[in-house]
Amino acid sequence: LVLILTYIAYSSVRVQLGGPSYDLPLGRRDARTASQAAANNSIPAPTFSLDRLVSSFASHGLSIQDLVALSGGHTLGFSRCTNFRDRIYNETSTLDGALAASLRAVCPRPAGAGDDNLAPLDPTPARFDGGYYGALLRRRAVLHSDQQLFAGAGGGLGVTDALVRFYATNTDAFRRDFADAMVRMASLGPLTGSSGEIRYNCRKVNYS
Repeated sequence: LVLILTYIAYSSVRVQLGGPSYDLPLGRRDARTASQAAANNSIPAPTFSLDRLVSSFASHGLSIQDLVALSGGHTLGFSRCTNFRDRIYNETSTLDGALAASLRAVCPRPAGAGDDNLAPLDPTPARFDGGYYGALLRRRAVLHSDQQLFAGAGGGLGVTDALVRFYATNTDAFRRDFADAMVRMASLGPLTGSSGEIRYNCRKVNYS
């Protein structure tokens, strides 16, 4: 199941949306149990500061460059209002005014109102390109955690600012580094030996 989902994600980004091609690691075993809470705890939240983002990636053996490159995956897709409400009403110093106004039309201030309304994460949400980084340079990141990569509320890190500027004008480098980081991420913590299993039926665990 893990392999199928990984390959679907890879193929949809590469074939349908113009993403990079890379050698996808195959052969991972599936776990015998699953935990939604554990999975959510491993995913950086949209409210994270830059320090917390760096620490979260480092805990998985991923570098600051991996953080910035993989965050570029937000060149695709949309976010729910509940993930950016606080930013558009409380972070005026790091958010472009015109974008804030347009997002407020989608996402009302009261909690619970329009929580599932969507906004694109970058200007071209169905095309894999460097538009995400250009948006960061113009303070047009939808998510707090994204804008943290470039002169965030905590002052930013010189290395993240430099990488954002670099990827904004070097799409080929972004595509290459994103692909390399995806391979590293796909290789984290494989189950070996007696851990995990190769499913006979991808919809359920094997039983002896």
